[in-house]
Formats: sequence, structure tokens, C-alpha cells
Amino acid sequence: MCNHHTEHTGSGSCGSPAGRMLGFIQAWLLLLLVKESAHGYQLLDRLNQSEDTKGIDPGFLYRTLRQFEEEGLVKSSWDVEGRGPARRVYEITPDGVEYLHAWAGHIRSTRERLGRFLQTYESHFKLQTTEKGG
Repeated sequence: MCNHHTEHTGSGSCGSPAGRMLGFIQAWLLLLLVKESAHGYQLLDRLNQSEDTKGIDPGFLYRTLRQFEEEGLVKSSWDVEGRGPARRVYEITPDGVEYLHAWAGHIRSTRERLGRFLQTYESHFKLQTTEKGG
């Protein structure tokens, strides 16, 4: 049963669109910035290249970048070189790298908890299947 916080995906499960975990985009964004500094459009393009992060709302991306900058996780500067209008280029800060490490730890912990859940779930239903067929 889906509640108002999730959307039915049509595949018999509830979740956000394309199976995204809420908040996971922020971790991907920081990971992209560890690799190299980029302006918003480049980040949006890179996020859209992956099934895990495809279809990100540009407004969400820019709000997240502003929030990260306010929190000291990224910093930005204006790139006035090259053709076209000046673009704001974002780079991760040492605090942003620390935050990304914390995210990775959280993801590992969540993966372990999910693994324990699935192991218990599967052993329960395997037992029920054996009892019914037996």
C-alpha cells in the first residue's frame, strides 16, 4: 500500500519515480563534484546520463547547490572566460568531502540493514513455501 509520501511505480511496489531513494541525488551531486568542478548545466547533464539520477528537475538541482553553498559543502565562482554569458562553477569543499564520506557510511549501513531484512524475509517465506508444499 502506498502512502502520500511515495508514488506507486506500477511494478507492484511503492517508491519515488524510477526507484530513486529520496535524498540520494545529493550524494551523487557531491560525488560528481569530487571528480571535477562544474557549472549547473554540466552537472544536470551528467546526472541525466545515469538511470539512477535521470530526470532531475533543474530547479531542484540549483536549490540543492545553493543550499550546499550556504552549508559550506560547495563553493562557487563565476567563470567569465570563454564564449557566452558568465557561468557559476561549483566545486566541493573539504567539508563537502567529509559530508560525502558520511553519506557513504550511511549508505553502507543502510545496505547492511536492508540485507538483514531481506534475509529474514526470504527465510520466512521460504519456510512458508516449504510448509505449504510439504
